[in-house]
Amino acid sequence: MTRPVKKRIISGSPEIRDFHPGSFRNVESVRMTYEEFETIRQLDYKGRTQEECAQAMGVSRTTVTNIYRTARSKIADCLVNGYMLVIDGGNYILKAREKKEVPNPDPKNKEAGIMRIAVTYDNGEIFQHFGRTERFKIYDIKDTDVVSSEEIENGGMSHEDLIDLLKGHQVDTLICGGIGAGAQNKLSDAGIRLYGGINGSADKAVCLLLEGKLVQNPEAGCDHHKDHDCDTNNKKAAEQ
Repeated sequence: MTRPVKKRIISGSPEIRDFHPGSFRNVESVRMTYEEFETIRQLDYKGRTQEECAQAMGVSRTTVTNIYRTARSKIADCLVNGYMLVIDGGNYILKAREKKEVPNPDPKNKEAGIMRIAVTYDNGEIFQHFGRTERFKIYDIKDTDVVSSEEIENGGMSHEDLIDLLKGHQVDTLICGGIGAGAQNKLSDAGIRLYGGINGSADKAVCLLLEGKLVQNPEAGCDHHKDHDCDTNNKKAAEQ
């Protein structure tokens, strides 16, 4: 009797599941399984060791090595031959997401008449992927002046928890780069105003918002690396 293959633990399904070369969609495709994708995420993206990856996936280090080698081979095949990469299926189980404690500041910390703005933040710039941001810079605004600011870490939270983090810090407005439609809807439900698809200096973006010159990008959920009209408008406003 054939021994059943042990299911591999993955920490989450990929947000984007297919990649294609330019505008050429009618090409041969290569299928990558979820567990193969997980080794790429663990080893290449998160920079973990094979031993750490094996522990996270509930398999041996040898198994991780074999899965990772196959995943890298498929990526190389797509890059060299121009094939479409499709991430789908496999022999896996999805790890139950642990509920993290969300900071819940005393409401008195936010004085009456204060507006609180959060910006996805990385070394002074607006970080361009909401779901992957590691920190926010939060500004307290009274009238049209910044009265204080602080940086907060996300504590390794998934994007599903980031909105709860912002709610816990009593944020009224979020400025960010790219953001998915699901997160946009959750922000709306939470009563947090969104300015998405913004790039450049975080401090300058807040100033533009207070001056009424910051333009919301209606395509913030698309490929945020592309230049859109409102990106151009924001850059022009920043130069004035």
